[in-house]
Amino acid sequence: MQNKITTLFNIKHPIIQAGMIWNSGWRLASAASNSGILGLIGAGSMYPEVLRAHIQKCKKATSLPFGVNVPMLYPNIQEIMDIIVEEGVKIVFTSAGNPKTWTKWLQDQGIIVVHVVSSVKFALKAQEAGVDAVVAEGFEAGGHNGRDETTTLTLIPMVKEQLQIPLIAAGGIATGKAMLACMILGADGVQVGSRFVASEESSAHQAFKQVVVDAKEGDTQLTLKELAPVRLVKNKFYNDVQELYKTAPTLEQLKEFLGRARAKKGMFEGDLEEGELEIGQIAGLIHDIKPVAEIVKEMIEEFETAKASVSII
Repeated sequence: MQNKITTLFNIKHPIIQAGMIWNSGWRLASAASNSGILGLIGAGSMYPEVLRAHIQKCKKATSLPFGVNVPMLYPNIQEIMDIIVEEGVKIVFTSAGNPKTWTKWLQDQGIIVVHVVSSVKFALKAQEAGVDAVVAEGFEAGGHNGRDETTTLTLIPMVKEQLQIPLIAAGGIATGKAMLACMILGADGVQVGSRFVASEESSAHQAFKQVVVDAKEGDTQLTLKELAPVRLVKNKFYNDVQELYKTAPTLEQLKEFLGRARAKKGMFEGDLEEGELEIGQIAGLIHDIKPVAEIVKEMIEEFETAKASVSII
């Protein structure tokens, strides 16, 4: 399947494995790339030298294209970008910041730049900044999310209507049928996160992977909008946050309660009570933990079958 996204990244299938904190190390990224899609290392949970080590290991594990996802809100962002350039990474997905800040600088180093957005407004700002493609992520997605709560089904055609550059859909996509639906709505490719959390190569703790597999409809909720909206599994930490909201807390009180390393505690260390467990609504459709290659194979087969059935109608 060849289109704008496969051509842009030189990959076989128009699927991007999302660069998720505490889930997307070199093993996941290299397995994704070796499966014919674009693998991403999630830099958001890595100190600069840890990121360097993951990039180096990924280069040894795959000869195919891979990239790095970089949330731009971290204080050591310059060091992270320098390492990406020094290690010869050719694809960067940026998020959580102004795309104008780094897009031209990265492109001047020969790097393809994609920016993640949650609205038409920010998609157009990213296009104006000169990015090579945009990921439009709907409200269903896990982790940090948009405040407008626009769903993928609504967001993709609205962005497509105004965007001139390649569009990647994200949020609530874990199957070939969902991939086809997004592409019918105008996406050139899809970014998949939650499905790859429940993969053998994910760096997530096994206990967290099992939580994802066991999740049902309604087990996640968007919260902490005053800080940075995040979709979480409803565990003890989530319930404690809701109790705190009953006291009309200040921003400072919310920050103090959140503390540090909650996401690491939950997703990487497996503290299912006190940790942040970030996953998308689509977890209700994820029922097993599989190798990445098998996940990709099933998605593509389902996509092709669904595409053929639609053409018959």
